[in-house]
Amino acid sequence: MVDRQDLREQFTEAFEGADYPISSPMDLVPALPNGPGTKFESGEFSMTAMELNTKLGSGNFPYDNVDAFVDDIMDQLDDQDLL
Repeated sequence: MVDRQDLREQFTEAFEGADYPISSPMDLVPALPNGPGTKFESGEFSMTAMELNTKLGSGNFPYDNVDAFVDDIMDQLDDQDLL
């Protein structure tokens, strides 16, 4: 079972160092601890930042802060039944 709060915290920690506002996924890469290979895991959920980018599509850029970005990630993962 996926621990949604744990996953949200992982996303927040990984993406909070980006220079907001961000206008594309490429704006996030410098903030990631292991670049596109940064892995997010909780329960049966396991995905790298690169995989996440391919699953989420274009997103609703720009994002003004990390919370708005993470909210959208969680919503999109829910919509695709990946959580």
